[in-house]
Amino acid sequence: MLELEEHRRAAGGPYGLGDAAPAGDLRRDFPERAVDRVIRIQELYAAGLHSAKIAQILPCMRDEDGGPSVRATAALVAELATERERIDRMIGDLIRSREVLDEVIEAAAGRTNIV
Repeated sequence: MLELEEHRRAAGGPYGLGDAAPAGDLRRDFPERAVDRVIRIQELYAAGLHSAKIAQILPCMRDEDGGPSVRATAALVAELATERERIDRMIGDLIRSREVLDEVIEAAAGRTNIV
């Protein structure tokens, strides 16, 4: 874990975005090279990962394509497989919810001739 903390400090914080300059309001301006990393962070948040998990796995990912870097470990691969299984379950739940909505829409449209 010490190695990860050293990497975070050297990379500019927990997400490795580099030094941020205050923009005058509550936001920060990051260097152009941080764009790919920000995209990765947004994708991981959208996948349902929490910030502590994202900070843990970012050093193990290449920014350009999200592939594994030399820091990726077998333990990380196992954790990511678990996250993928969770996402797959969420997708299944969403598909079932959509099917229920489709049935309700179809039934309502048949009674009122709308849609």
